[in-house]
Amino acid sequence: MRRAAAEILAQHSRLDVLVNNAGVFLTTRKITEDGIERTWAVNHLAPFLLTNLLLDRLKQNAQARVVTTASDAHVGAHIPFDDLDGTGAYAKRSVAGPGFIRYGQTKLANVLFTAELARRLSGTGVTANCFHPGLVATGITRDLRGVARITMRVMDAFSRRPRQGAETLVWLAESLEVVGVSGGYFVDRRREVPSPAAQDIEVARRLWDVSEAQTHSSADLTR
Repeated sequence: MRRAAAEILAQHSRLDVLVNNAGVFLTTRKITEDGIERTWAVNHLAPFLLTNLLLDRLKQNAQARVVTTASDAHVGAHIPFDDLDGTGAYAKRSVAGPGFIRYGQTKLANVLFTAELARRLSGTGVTANCFHPGLVATGITRDLRGVARITMRVMDAFSRRPRQGAETLVWLAESLEVVGVSGGYFVDRRREVPSPAAQDIEVARRLWDVSEAQTHSSADLTR
């Protein structure tokens, strides 16, 4: 992320939109070379760090936007501050298959990150929003095995294509309808109310501080 941010800053003197869309769904617990559980690292810490590294450049454009891909998988999840390495999450069974609990935690983190980022950007003109793309056939669940894998293959036949899944993302990135709108969670171009856990301001602030510590970063933002 640090290399990517450095390359972006070197190549672009102006940033209008940052889209945080990359993600993984893993069925087994894996650790990165930094000693962080991989799903958490990719789905939450990576966009958190990249956004902060690019934020000064984004703030130079008062109408810049940050759009983050979340998911309705955040519903029912909580941030495991006492289990950030994901040990407990991967040990639990889920009807949606192994790894879904951890995935849901990271998607909740995306929504909370968006809310806290929007709060910190208040008054700058830069906005931050997130969205649920729907069930999209992207192959993100290809790590599943057994019945869960068969189920997802069947569901893929009824899922949205990537172009359809990206419609709300593109709308949030460029539409005049959302000028000045910040801190929202959107589904099919409509602002929706996320889960109660995703509306907890204190958890959002705590998550920000923990994420700074995990990425060894410190954002120069108004608190």
